[in-house]
Amino acid sequence: MRTEAKKTLRPRRQWGTDKGTTPQPAVHAIPSPFKIARGRIAPALCVVLWFFYLVSVVVALARGNALEDTTQLVTTLAFLVSVSFLTFSACMYLLARSAALPRFAAHRRVRRIALDEHVARMMHSGQAHPPRPRLVALLPSRSEEPELVRLSLWSVALQEFPDMQVVLLLDDDPDPSDPAEQESLERSRMLATEIMTQLDPMRNRVEEAWAVLTTPAATRRERPDATEATKIVIREHAVAALWLRTLADATPTRNHVEVFFAEQVLRTLATSLDATAIALRAALDNGETPLSQSRAEQVLRRLLNIFTVSISVFERKRYVSLSHAPNKAMNLNSYLGLLGGMYREKSDSRGLSLVPIDAIAASAINPSEIIDVPDYDFVLTLDADSMLLPEYCLRLTHVLDQPENQRIAAAQTPYSAYRGAPTRLERLSGSTTDLQHIVHQGMTAFGATYWVGANAVLRRTALEDLRRETTEDGVRIVRYISDRTVIEDTESTIEIAAHGWSLFNYPERLSYSATPPDFGTLVIQRHRWADGGLLILPRLYNLIHMRRRQGEPLPLAQTLLRANYLGSITWVTFGLLAVLTLNPMSGRLVTFQLLLIAVPYFFEMASDLRYLGYRRRDIFGIYALNLLLLPVNFAGTVASLGQALTGRKARFVRTPKVSVRTPAPPLFILAGLVVVIGASVIAVRAGLTGDWGTTAFAGVTALAATWGIGRLIGVRHALSDLWFGWLNWIWVDSPRTAPVASITTPFWSTVIDDGPLETMAVLR
Repeated sequence: MRTEAKKTLRPRRQWGTDKGTTPQPAVHAIPSPFKIARGRIAPALCVVLWFFYLVSVVVALARGNALEDTTQLVTTLAFLVSVSFLTFSACMYLLARSAALPRFAAHRRVRRIALDEHVARMMHSGQAHPPRPRLVALLPSRSEEPELVRLSLWSVALQEFPDMQVVLLLDDDPDPSDPAEQESLERSRMLATEIMTQLDPMRNRVEEAWAVLTTPAATRRERPDATEATKIVIREHAVAALWLRTLADATPTRNHVEVFFAEQVLRTLATSLDATAIALRAALDNGETPLSQSRAEQVLRRLLNIFTVSISVFERKRYVSLSHAPNKAMNLNSYLGLLGGMYREKSDSRGLSLVPIDAIAASAINPSEIIDVPDYDFVLTLDADSMLLPEYCLRLTHVLDQPENQRIAAAQTPYSAYRGAPTRLERLSGSTTDLQHIVHQGMTAFGATYWVGANAVLRRTALEDLRRETTEDGVRIVRYISDRTVIEDTESTIEIAAHGWSLFNYPERLSYSATPPDFGTLVIQRHRWADGGLLILPRLYNLIHMRRRQGEPLPLAQTLLRANYLGSITWVTFGLLAVLTLNPMSGRLVTFQLLLIAVPYFFEMASDLRYLGYRRRDIFGIYALNLLLLPVNFAGTVASLGQALTGRKARFVRTPKVSVRTPAPPLFILAGLVVVIGASVIAVRAGLTGDWGTTAFAGVTALAATWGIGRLIGVRHALSDLWFGWLNWIWVDSPRTAPVASITTPFWSTVIDDGPLETMAVLR
């Protein structure tokens, strides 16, 4: 019997983590003029320090005739190239944040009345009554905990958007053999009905209030006057706020993610509705009539939009006519390919299929047998471990609907991390997520926005420009989102840009996503992030040349930021390894001037951590975390090169979103120990030869990696993963006889339709 590592529950809260769970406000704090000015100086200062370092090295080498040895020449060049690439990535971070800070300072929230008027115009723009739905929210999910999916669904269901459609795209095996998986799948299937049932009472109540406010009573009187209309708005807002608080009280708060949902989604929305009721009540008490009839309808429509939603579940793997490729992109593509059509289910020897039908054929079919998938103007995509604040869709679609933004293909808010993580590793990993939020905001200022797949509102017409159809194994496959690499959002960004569209990061915090709580989960996530960037770089090169031929060359800053986003994991990984292991000129290249190059980068990053609500000293923890991830990034880079050489797609592995610890691959634990040992040996050798620069750098690296293993991974967990990894490697399962596949169709039909060889292969 094979020995497996037992999955343990998440550890208790560790010392040094955040005690509070309150995130930073949705609107960024306005940075000071001094911080903005310093941010603009930092990239130039970094370049100047790098230039003077190179000059000092060239002068030193020229005087000493040190490059007569070929080995020394090669190692010296490799060292200098590595330093240059590391400096380049540091400068790109500083450049992006220098543009993000002014965006935060200049941003002002769109007034509530402007959003209400936008919704009113949108509702009256349709020809049908009610207007056709304009937005569908797609939540791809595979082997997720139903409780986590429930929170994501609720955060979308409570969006302030009219007639929103929400579709949970379950990507699990529709008929699993494992009883636990079957139970989890059934619970996920019931989520849509469960949430709709809970929303029904409030939806019915608000619809009745809306009817009273907008429909004249034929036998009693005309519409309510302004005062009575205001009283209706006050009453319904107060009741809705009470209902949301009751729901929040009933919500479990066993971890910081559930606390976020209860406090930031439910209670924050309740507080907002209560504030409206209180303000209007105070106005009436003062003898004022604050709302006209039309304005009262706008304000009450907000409640109608919150509680009017349709939620359904779709499972592509039930149908042989849809792709079963195991990745998120094809899960989304399968449903996107159905938009705007009508279908009916049909069974044949292959299995269950979705067959398109036209309006004429549909008129002769029982309506209950028709699957009608409407078309939409916008598509919201949201990962099952993410949550949105209630105004996310309303504010982003408002941006997309502006006349000057008609060529923006997608609007998003780069997700932030949940606060109050119980482990140091999750907290530090979350801090890097929040730092990336700043970087992405700065990239938008240069037109270099990348789609972050965890959440986005996509314009349907832009998706149609990306549409590609192929036939694979006799099945028509429709692709909108590229699935060539495991970072489908990044690659699709280049395709969007190639079709003349742009992307936009809204400068607020309106979306949040889970951060890996343990090293095993983090390894899976970061390995996927590191796998694919090199494969997309040639497409960026083609985009640059295409724009140049069209007479619209990409600005230099945009080009550099895009290239760094795709390749930084690779050259930073190899650069750190080279700087740490190469020792040209007996360490004489590791000088005080070299260390100075990194000062602007680390100083400004520490300042950003403080700006985001972390501690400046967390910069050392982030350095330790990045050292542990060096082998992971290296493996992801190698996987990219392997795919480039073989043409074989990388296997898509989703980041586990479960409440148990995921064991880390033992090789990555061993690689961390190698970093500690190697850096220690280099430090000792350099100290014996009087090379104090190398001694300091290698010594700090060894201490940081040691701290990372002990405090981020945990000695007990590291030993456990090594031990069970060893046992799983040496233990060989006895071969098992594969069960005979069940044939549900007649034997003769299978032979005729599939062929005798294929049929015999199944029977074996």
